[in-house]
Amino acid sequence: MQVILLERIEKLGQMGDVVNVKPGYARNYLLPQKKALRATTDNLSYFEREKAQLEAANLDRRTDAQKIGDKMAGLFVAIIRNAGDSGQLYGSVNSRDVAEAVTEAGFTVTRAQILMDHPIKTLGLHTQRVRLHPEVIVDVTVNVAQSEDEAAAQESTGHAIIPAERGGGGGDDGFAIDGATFEGASAEDDAVPAPAKSEGDDAKETAS
Repeated sequence: MQVILLERIEKLGQMGDVVNVKPGYARNYLLPQKKALRATTDNLSYFEREKAQLEAANLDRRTDAQKIGDKMAGLFVAIIRNAGDSGQLYGSVNSRDVAEAVTEAGFTVTRAQILMDHPIKTLGLHTQRVRLHPEVIVDVTVNVAQSEDEAAAQESTGHAIIPAERGGGGGDDGFAIDGATFEGASAEDDAVPAPAKSEGDDAKETAS
């Protein structure tokens, strides 16, 4: 099916381009979302008449989106999830989760605006793209951690905090940052060693 694009569509074309798309894609997305028109003679004439106004309206939307994008620059959003010792999540973080976190941070976005190739399945810092306008895409950092404290540490250091496996000697659990493991200290480690005896001390004990 041929359609006239009313805005830039990534990997498809610019406003005003006449492109071939699959009928289902046109009927289910482009046409109902008013992102395109069927490429009929009447619609081609309509677009040429309204082209200047359509481009002006698009410019206004892009300008507004860019202002929001400038405010979002460097945004970190924390998402708390449980994970195993290897840092693998029990479940995953999807586009809906990211959209909710960004919205809670003060920037209202929808799930469709999160350009996520695949769900997040590990602890750590993950860069995700957010489409504010067809021509304005910004990066946000999704900080997936097991607690608010760990999220703050990850944001500060730039490294994922991965739980370490429990030691076999019954010591406290440790944690690891990008593979460097920090074991918990045991009671024996904390004990202060007794001072060594001198030869004079041995002589005193013998005399007594």
